Amino acid sequence: MDFKAKISKEELSACPAEVFNGRAYVIQTVADAEKAVRFLKTQSVVGFDTETKPSFVKGKSNQVALMQISTEDVCFLFRLSVIGMPRILSDFLNDQTVMKIGLSLRDDFRALNKRAAVEPANFLDLQNYVKTFGIEENSLTKIYAILFGKRISKAQRLSNWEAALLTERQIGYAALDAWATRQIFVHLHSMQNNMIHNV
Repeated sequence: MDFKAKISKEELSACPAEVFNGRAYVIQTVADAEKAVRFLKTQSVVGFDTETKPSFVKGKSNQVALMQISTEDVCFLFRLSVIGMPRILSDFLNDQTVMKIGLSLRDDFRALNKRAAVEPANFLDLQNYVKTFGIEENSLTKIYAILFGKRISKAQRLSNWEAALLTERQIGYAALDAWATRQIFVHLHSMQNNMIHNV
């Protein structure tokens, strides 16, 4: 069940662009965050990612502005730059019942802890997981392209995530990143289970 270990820049650029076709909700109040988390707690697996406004000044970094958590067809974009880190959100990150899938999680956790003390639990980092399937790439874009033959655009990565209003492109990009982590895990996990059942 080994996959292609690596994908070239040329192969990646030839892939058609992927888009998020689900519903994205921008969360800008604690009340809405509470409603979103209540729904997320009914899920078994969610995708996770964060965005931070880039700093172009040496030695200066910004706090995490956005935290995205996605189900199969809904993604919630929590604007931490507006609501901070409400207790309901930090509690969800520590929830043992919902599995959360991310990539390069150590960086995310370090950044989140600069905003508020969090103790993440039941997280899986795809960078480690995909290696068991023979995939040697570390970037979400390349892992996704190897598995699904589609390209995740990074055009919005360095945009202003603390803007008063997020653009439709920012929302689509942010939702896609979190959704894609979940898709990768679900795809590989189901293949793994099928192999076990067929032995």
